[in-house]
Amino acid sequence: MNLVIDIGNSQTKIGIFDKGEIVQTIFMKSFEAIQLYNLKQTYPQINRCILSSVADTNIVLTEALKTECDYYLEFDHNTPVPITNLYESPTTLGLDRLAAAIGGSSIFPGKELLVIDAGTAITYDLIDNNNCFLGGNISPGLKMRFRALHHFTKKLPEMAPADIWPGYGKTTDEAIRAGVQQGMIFEIDGMIEHIRKDWPHCTVILTGGDCFFFDKKLKNTIFVKFELTLIGLNRVLEFNAGIKYNTSVCFRI
Repeated sequence: MNLVIDIGNSQTKIGIFDKGEIVQTIFMKSFEAIQLYNLKQTYPQINRCILSSVADTNIVLTEALKTECDYYLEFDHNTPVPITNLYESPTTLGLDRLAAAIGGSSIFPGKELLVIDAGTAITYDLIDNNNCFLGGNISPGLKMRFRALHHFTKKLPEMAPADIWPGYGKTTDEAIRAGVQQGMIFEIDGMIEHIRKDWPHCTVILTGGDCFFFDKKLKNTIFVKFELTLIGLNRVLEFNAGIKYNTSVCFRI
């Protein structure tokens, strides 16, 4: 079994994989050695691990991972990956973007892909039908847009997303929600249509913390896979460990 650890700025995502399939997904504020020992009690078959972190590596945790797992891999810009990275500044590429792209190409190998990660920022990344990562765009995410309106003005309140909002606001609160949320939907749909001018058969995958907020609100046909980054990291782990990858389980999207 594989243990996949993705440590972000505000949350840590844990994935337990068995033969390429997600057995359990766990979210927590931080992941320490004690949590590892608890997981090993529940899943004693865990013998391989990959760690991806935006922060400095926790030495106690990494030593525990090396002790508890037969194979340990720390994901960084020098890690061999199963796709071709054509980004011109690879050391500045967010590892979460790369992992999500690898996850997408694992689910849809040989397809033209647009991977949209709606999180703190929203990223749009392109993978061609030769499994080459071409690059993409970065834009402020949903909560960042609400916060920016409040931060850079003197009187506008900081609003939170809501599932229902008017087409146009009759109050300032309504105007902010309608402007931010509808504007972001227009942006995502517009980006999809823009890409499909050149890639008409492009498959679109939506992931990230806000993916379910936009899932039913977009007019374009998309696939939603919340665990896409974890799937990509698991693919990197198996690629480096020399394990033959079973793609069939990943088509459950």
